[in-house]
Amino acid sequence: MDALSKIFADIHLNHSEYIYLKTQGEWSFICQDQTALIVHIVLVGSVFIQVDGQNSLTANAGEIVVIPSGKAHTGADNAITKLVNAVDISKFFDGHKEDAIEFGTESSEKNLILTVRCQIDTLMARPFIQALPTLIHLQHGDTSTPEWLQIGLHFLALETQNIQAGRDIIIDHLVNILLIKCIRDHIQQISDQSGWLSAFNHPELSNSLAAIHNHPEDAWTVETLAEQCCMSRSKFASLFHEVIGESPLAYLQQHRMRLASQYLRKSNYSIQQIANKVGYSSETAFSQAFKRTFEISPKQYRQQYIQNET
Repeated sequence: MDALSKIFADIHLNHSEYIYLKTQGEWSFICQDQTALIVHIVLVGSVFIQVDGQNSLTANAGEIVVIPSGKAHTGADNAITKLVNAVDISKFFDGHKEDAIEFGTESSEKNLILTVRCQIDTLMARPFIQALPTLIHLQHGDTSTPEWLQIGLHFLALETQNIQAGRDIIIDHLVNILLIKCIRDHIQQISDQSGWLSAFNHPELSNSLAAIHNHPEDAWTVETLAEQCCMSRSKFASLFHEVIGESPLAYLQQHRMRLASQYLRKSNYSIQQIANKVGYSSETAFSQAFKRTFEISPKQYRQQYIQNET
């Protein structure tokens, strides 16, 4: 599996909840901070989205806006509409909502926005979210909407409106496909050759990332990772640090610890089994490495998570 596909699998992008926003005239909404990824799909009309009072854009029909971090943001009919009576849409995320949420002043100008909240493993997704921009805008400019997006949006709209067996899993998969395509297109447009995201398209480094993410349990060294890229040890180590900003083994260590935290939270594996899965034969060595990263032992981490969930 290529590195990007494995990362999407690891962050557990699933459990999509959606709402329809049916607006007209002058209108605005606010979405509070979410520990999830937020997507606005404009089906009819347009929306002005702003995050942090700085990053903003206008998306038109057939376009998608992704907010990877789930940061608090606002939406409105335009940039000058006041947000005094903004509708808080956060409270409407409770499973799937077939009935549209209608608001705005009387007008013949109608807008329809499909807003999706996707749950993710925020710890596993941290480097991913940090590397992405605050807003991702999939737009078509002066050209027609790409065929894949037309088909995807049409299929998604049909599934959200039809109550049939298997609908939830189909919606989850459709949203996954749309998001992966959006982010893949964004990565392909990156002009800067340095940075974590650019490494996925790097002709030499991508193999080492795929090796680390697919087989974190292997006893990787700089030499064996360099072999995956058909490079010398020194050239690989230098290039890896230049592009990604840290050494290969430091990157490997951080990925292993994030993966271990996921196993502790989401599985019933013993500490020794988790240690083996992230490349440690010794439970003691693993526990020491984990504590250096998270400041508590694996056992304490698991207990703390269980207590917070109950």
